[in-house]
Amino acid sequence: MLDTLIKGGTVVDGTGKPAFTADIGIRDGRIEHVGKGSVQARETIAADGATVTPGFVDIHTHYDGQASWDQTFSPSLLHGVTTVVMGNCGVGFAPVHDHDHERLIELMQGVEEIPGAALEEGIQWGWNSFEQYIDALDAKPHSLDFMTLVPHDSLRLFVMGDRAANREAATEADCEAMQGLLAAALRKGAIGFSTGRSDNHRTARGEETPSGEADARELNTLAAALRACRTGYYTRSATTTACVPEDGDERMRFDREYDLLAGMARAGGRPLALTWLERINAPQQHRWLADRADASFAEGLDIRLQTACRPVGIMNGLDTSFNVLKSYPGYREIGHLPVAERLKYLRDPGFKARLLAEKPVKLAQVGSAVPPLVDQVVADLANTAAVMFPLTTGTDLTPNYEPDPSTSFAAQANARGVSALEVIYDYLADGDGGNLIYFPIFNYLRGSMDTLHEMLSHPRALFSLGDAGAHVGTICDASFQTTMLSHWVRDRARGARFSIEQAVEMMSARNARHLGLTDRGLIAPGMRADLNIIDAARVAPLNPHIVRDLPAGGRRVVQGARGMLATLVAGQVICANGEVTGARPGRWLSAAKG
Repeated sequence: MLDTLIKGGTVVDGTGKPAFTADIGIRDGRIEHVGKGSVQARETIAADGATVTPGFVDIHTHYDGQASWDQTFSPSLLHGVTTVVMGNCGVGFAPVHDHDHERLIELMQGVEEIPGAALEEGIQWGWNSFEQYIDALDAKPHSLDFMTLVPHDSLRLFVMGDRAANREAATEADCEAMQGLLAAALRKGAIGFSTGRSDNHRTARGEETPSGEADARELNTLAAALRACRTGYYTRSATTTACVPEDGDERMRFDREYDLLAGMARAGGRPLALTWLERINAPQQHRWLADRADASFAEGLDIRLQTACRPVGIMNGLDTSFNVLKSYPGYREIGHLPVAERLKYLRDPGFKARLLAEKPVKLAQVGSAVPPLVDQVVADLANTAAVMFPLTTGTDLTPNYEPDPSTSFAAQANARGVSALEVIYDYLADGDGGNLIYFPIFNYLRGSMDTLHEMLSHPRALFSLGDAGAHVGTICDASFQTTMLSHWVRDRARGARFSIEQAVEMMSARNARHLGLTDRGLIAPGMRADLNIIDAARVAPLNPHIVRDLPAGGRRVVQGARGMLATLVAGQVICANGEVTGARPGRWLSAAKG
C-alpha cells in the first residue's frame, strides 16, 4: 500500500527528455513507482490534464534571517521551490560573537535590503559558531529543505573584529583561523563558501563590506579548506566590481578579477559559481565572462555561471524603498505620511507644479547606504526613463517582464510633449497609490530578453539569482520559477522560447547536480518525493504587491502565483492552489551526508 498516488499526470521528469503520461507512487517520502498499472494507495491525487515536475532547487537565496522566524520560506514555496540554498554573497549570521549582532544586521540590511528592525526583532540569537547556528535552525519546523553556505564577511568579522570592518589585510594567522572555522562548518555539512566583491555592496552605514577586497592569499587559503574536505562549492556576488569605469582599464580590471577567482578555483578544486549579468555599466562584460569561463572549463576548472531568467533591477512606487520623487524637496516634506495622505498632496495641481520645478537633491551622501546609482538615475531621468515601464498586467494580473521600449516613460513623455518626470509623477499619483514602475537595470540593454535566451542556453548556465528573501522593498524575484514556466515556455511572443522539458531540467536536476545532490531533481524511483503539480496552461506569477508581515511591521514586496495546483516535499503537500498547508516536512540538508 502506497502512501500517495498522483494519477494520470503528464510527467516532465527533469532529465530534459520528452514528457510522458504516468502515475507516481509515493511511500515514506520517496518515489517508489513511476508508470501505469493497478496500484493501491491510501490517498490518490488526480492529475489528469496537469503537468507533474520535480520540485525546484533555488541555489541563490537570502533567507538566513527569515528562516529563524518564518517556517515556510515565503514566497518561494508559492512558486514550486522545494530546496533552497542561503548564505550567498558573503553575508549571513554565523559565525558571530555576541557583541557583533548589530554588525551582521547592518551588513544584511545594507547589502540585501532587509529591514534592520525586522532582523533585530525576528532573529532569536542563540549561537556563536556556524555549527550552533545550523542546529538552532534545524530545531525549528520548516516547509522546505534548506542548505547553507558559509559567508566570508561573517568569518572575517569573527576572526579579525575591527580590523575586518576596517578592511585591513588578513595576516597568515587570520587566514589559518578562518580556514579552520570554514573546515569545521564544511564537516558539519555546509554546502560551500560564499564571498562578495561588488562595489555596490555597502553596510547600512554606507561602509564597504569586510571581505570586498580580500587578497589572493586569503581567498586561496579558504579555498584549500574545500579541497581538504572534498566537498562544497563557492559562490560570489559578482564576477568583477559592479561599478567598472568604462574606459581603457575596464577589460584589464575584469581580467585581473577573473584571474583572482580562477586561482581560487584551482586552489580549492571545487566548482565555482559566478554571477552572470548583462551589465548596463559594462555592456560587453557578460561576453568576456562566457569566453573566459569556457576557456577555464577546457583547462579543467568547473566554473558555472549563475543566470537570471528575466531582467534584474528594481520596482519603485509610493510604498517601496525607492522612487524618483524621493529626490525632490517637496516630496521629502510629505514622504513620512501614509500613502493616502501623500496622494492628496500629489493630486493637488499647485503641489505638482512646485515639485516639477524643483531640482533634485543627492541621496547618496557619505555614510549613507543609498547607492550612487540612485542619484545617477534621477540626474539623467530623460534617458533612464527609456528603461522604466509601467508594471503592466495581462490576464489575471500577470506582470509583463519583457515590455516593448515604445511603452517606456520616456516614450510616453515624447508622445505627450512633457518631461519624463511629469509622466512618472502622474502614474504614481494615479489609482490607489499602488502603481509600480518596472526598472530593469541589467539584462535588458537591447530592450528584449534575446540576450538572456543566449545566456540561459549556455551549457554552464545555472538557473539562479532570484535573491529570494532579499531586496524586499524593491523586488520579488522569488517568482523566477513561474516566470520561466509562463513567459519562456508558453507566452513569449518577441523571440525564442524554451520547451517545458528544458525549463524544468534547468530548475531541478541541473541545480541539484551542481550541489552534488543525488536524491532530488528527478522523477524516478528512489528519489525524494519533492514534486509540483501544475496547470501548465495557467501557471504564472501574479502582480507584486506590498505587505507588512515582517517582524516589527517590516515592509516587503511579495508575489503569489496561479496555476500551481500542489507542491509536495517528502510526499507531503506543503502548498495547494496558493494556500500554505500546515505540513512541515522540511529540514536542514547536510552536504556532508551526500
